[in-house]
Amino acid sequence: MQLKPYVFFYGRTKEALDFYKKALGGDYDAMLVKDSPMAKEWPDAADRVMHASFNAPGVSFYASDGQDNKTVNPDEGNVSLALDANEDEGQRLFNALAEGGKVTMPLDDAFWGGKFGIIQDRFGIEWMMTVGMPAAVGAPA
Repeated sequence: MQLKPYVFFYGRTKEALDFYKKALGGDYDAMLVKDSPMAKEWPDAADRVMHASFNAPGVSFYASDGQDNKTVNPDEGNVSLALDANEDEGQRLFNALAEGGKVTMPLDDAFWGGKFGIIQDRFGIEWMMTVGMPAAVGAPA
């Protein structure tokens, strides 16, 4: 399993990733909403970054422009924890983190492969769980 911060930049993700690329070295891969199966569901968000993976020596995180329905104030908090797990441990970890908290998106098949779900644990921390995601998308093999 691997834990990564998931940072939301609310419409400024590409700008932020370019800044971190220059400042820290490394590179990133990004998928825009318009290039995903979600394009029809979010027509007003076509040019927003749906998901990005940033990697530099000793630094690795996920990023997104986020969704309008997320109530996080970008001045107060814009980080979720992304947990990538293998299929053997994924469901157990998802259930354990959900205990006493709230499942905001059930663990289910994801269009990019594997399964994906979101939990707000009993301490208010949002966990974005990916189970069995292919390494090419940004998760460990």
